[in-house]
Amino acid sequence: MKKLFVGLILGLMLVGCSNMTSREKSALVGAGAGALVGTAISGDSKGALIGAGVGALGGAAVDNYNKKGNVLGN
Repeated sequence: MKKLFVGLILGLMLVGCSNMTSREKSALVGAGAGALVGTAISGDSKGALIGAGVGALGGAAVDNYNKKGNVLGN
């Protein structure tokens, strides 16, 4: 039953991301990775929040660089 519930939640999360732009998807991936790294380094929720913020900015910057050739989007 637990596996079914987890699968259902993951499926709903993926469907919710289907109409996102590539910048939003990159920021989301960056936020998730940053939160994991922040938690691993600090071991508390404050580190996770800081990591998520830095990761989201980094993810959006990487997407901008891939599209326009620079980080700031000029």
